[in-house]
Amino acid sequence: MEIRSLRYVVTLAEELHFGRAAERHHISQQPFGQYIRRLEREVGASLFERTSRRVTLTPTGVWFVAEARVLLEAVGQLAERARSEGAGRDERTLRLGVLGFGAGQRWDDLRAALTAQVPGLRIEYVDLDWSTQYRSVLDHTVDAGIMWHAGSVDGLRSDVVLSSPRVAVVPARSQLADATFLTMDEVADGPWLATPRLSPALHEWLGPAAEPGPNAPVVRQPAAIPTAVATSGYISLHAEVARDFYPRPDVRFVPLEGAAPEIAVITRADDERPTITALRRAARFAEARG
Repeated sequence: MEIRSLRYVVTLAEELHFGRAAERHHISQQPFGQYIRRLEREVGASLFERTSRRVTLTPTGVWFVAEARVLLEAVGQLAERARSEGAGRDERTLRLGVLGFGAGQRWDDLRAALTAQVPGLRIEYVDLDWSTQYRSVLDHTVDAGIMWHAGSVDGLRSDVVLSSPRVAVVPARSQLADATFLTMDEVADGPWLATPRLSPALHEWLGPAAEPGPNAPVVRQPAAIPTAVATSGYISLHAEVARDFYPRPDVRFVPLEGAAPEIAVITRADDERPTITALRRAARFAEARG
């Protein structure tokens, strides 16, 4: 029985709606529902009654959720004690999750400002994808992340380090490739590459790109977008800086109307460890230098 499944059950008991509960954990509804059904098979009883109109707790579910809350509180206390015990020993190591090109051309300024505050700091880099970027910080898989940011997420703090104009990534053979600027109306029909379920704010930022066709190729990392565009004939959105990190002769990065993508250092809002505080200051320094 996974701790994650217990968290999902408690959230579903609070929301009584699979879509909203899944959104709180930044995953899509289908895998969320699979976790719930798997847990019900493990305990050998139904925890929720489901109809087309509503979700309710069964009597067993009421008891189970109450016990799950007790267990999760104990796990949280255990994790907090472990962090307190290890704070002094681990302060020179930072597990940093990175989505795509990370801080882009601000890497040097960010790293210099951070290591000046924390001499001898050892950074462990962890690759992230669209579906895990926020969850990896929330569940302590990484200490912090450098990732796309388009709005607030409960429990997280963001310090913007880079803003880059929005572009459409299109095949070089496309009729759109010769444009000097595109509007969203001109690209509304795509066809768009698909991405995993994102946070509501990022989903809104994508606009029509958030609703691809049923057979659209799926990309899970920003680095995969140019290759997927070149080989599939589909189009996607990106930050202009991607042109420098993922150049391909068979795609074009065409300026596109709309809000510029922001890249931010993402940390847990309640994390006040000295290294995390230094990272936030470094992000603000790097952003100001740009």
